Amino acid sequence: MTDTPWLAIARRHIGLAEIPGKAENPVIQGWLRTLRAWWSSEDVPWCGTFVAHCLKESGCAIPRHWYRAKAYLECGEPCGPVPGALVIYDRAGGGHVGFVVGIDQSGRIMTLGGNQGNRVSIAPFDSSRVLGYRWPVGTAPVVAALPVLNSTEASSAGEA
Repeated sequence: MTDTPWLAIARRHIGLAEIPGKAENPVIQGWLRTLRAWWSSEDVPWCGTFVAHCLKESGCAIPRHWYRAKAYLECGEPCGPVPGALVIYDRAGGGHVGFVVGIDQSGRIMTLGGNQGNRVSIAPFDSSRVLGYRWPVGTAPVVAALPVLNSTEASSAGEA
């Protein structure tokens, strides 16, 4: 199966991480400038920034409050867990947003996202945390089964 344009963009950034200390990652800084953020620190949760960058670069609309993970519940159209769908999770103190890339052998949602352990990564999330799945407006939805990906990691709990 071919990736959606936004998922292909997201995959190019796997491994990109925050820089410890006072320094800032210039790539994340560039996303913030392009998206016209009023802040410039990667210390602010940046999962929504990552998703907004990938969607915008691929020509898709982003929500007005793209920096808030839960704002993506109003972005696009509702859909199910299909490859490339936006997935919005609940977490203490807010939410988390990323892209569905598969499931693991335990049925957890494998999510490609930013600010997952302070980096762009693919991580397993418990489906009980899902608030919704969304598909960008104006794009043909994927109708495909989720690939099963091997994961030995614990379920994600450190998105911010």
